[in-house]
Amino acid sequence: MEKVIEVIIGKCLGCHSCELACSLTHSKSKDLIAAIKEKDKTYPRIILERDDGDVIPFHCRHCTEAPCITVCPTQAMFRLNESSPVILDKAKCIGCNACVIVCPFGVIKKGSDGKSLIKCDLCIHRLREGEEPACAEACPTHAIRYISIEQISEERRKDALRKYRVALIQNNDGDAVIG
Repeated sequence: MEKVIEVIIGKCLGCHSCELACSLTHSKSKDLIAAIKEKDKTYPRIILERDDGDVIPFHCRHCTEAPCITVCPTQAMFRLNESSPVILDKAKCIGCNACVIVCPFGVIKKGSDGKSLIKCDLCIHRLREGEEPACAEACPTHAIRYISIEQISEERRKDALRKYRVALIQNNDGDAVIG
């Protein structure tokens, strides 16, 4: 995949905007008031966990070698192509929970019917329209970003460069050592 969801833990306020946006975009009506009244309730595919004062949004990482795809006996877990997110076809899901057991991030959940499962699909319907996933768009602090691997690497290099410059100034002898 060219882009991934990046979570910057220190920026997350725990406001649940990502969960609301996720639920709404996966609802039938796509309207908040109408979604509340829908018979088949939708649930967020992103999970906010609290840990030692931090709030950490968890979602499917769409692993390159996705164990959920490997263990699914009905091919309910699949990719459209090599660069697409891992998708769950609810109609094929028999609720065997094999994917839940092998998911290293614990982000596959029981659906509202108690049988089928739900997981993040990166809002694939939004990606097709050129939009970003709902959780990233809704995050007021940009703690959740839909970003390219290249952009992440570039930002990390810039951060490292800033740190080296600070070390150079503090060293005051003009020589910085990298490594």
